[in-house]
Amino acid sequence: MGIDTSVMRVVLTGGIGSGKSFVGRMLRAKGIDVYDCDAAAKRLMSTSEALQRQLRRLIGENVVEQGVLRKDVIAAFLLSGDVNRQRLNDVVHPAVAEDFMASGMSWLESAIFFDSGFDRRVRADRVVGVTSPLDVRVRRIMRRDGVTAEVATRWIDAQMAQEELAARCDYVLHNDDDTDMEASVDDMLRALQGSVVRGGTDGM
Repeated sequence: MGIDTSVMRVVLTGGIGSGKSFVGRMLRAKGIDVYDCDAAAKRLMSTSEALQRQLRRLIGENVVEQGVLRKDVIAAFLLSGDVNRQRLNDVVHPAVAEDFMASGMSWLESAIFFDSGFDRRVRADRVVGVTSPLDVRVRRIMRRDGVTAEVATRWIDAQMAQEELAARCDYVLHNDDDTDMEASVDDMLRALQGSVVRGGTDGM
């Protein structure tokens, strides 16, 4: 069940541990191409000479050595100042936005679509948010990354509050490990398709 790419651009977002990537994989299994912003950013930083030149100017010449991106240098840059994450985003996000627009895809997956200001770079006709109870998110992060509950909670707290994210979305999927997500995703796709049939992209 797809959405006409000439009619609607849809963003899939959700905080760490919400299960956003799980929903993204479900959409891909249904034959929907979903542009992964995180994967694209890593790919572009590793392959784009133009972007690497900007990274050298921002971080230093040693951020790329013999054509290889130094992730440890980027990590040290991010840890050295609170404003550095936004400075890095200001370099990387325009390249990601341009790459997405050139991809021809109508679905975009971004964990920090609102947090990072990426919503000002890419126009979305609909935003689908994935939410999950705090204890479920913490448990997922602990299992996935091998960290303590304290660390997992700190990572969650560093992102936009889930309630605010949900309030800014057009459709919300609740992924609590008990809900039938297959049915929920199908319902969401029908709702999005129905909104196109009813009235274009002027609201749901």
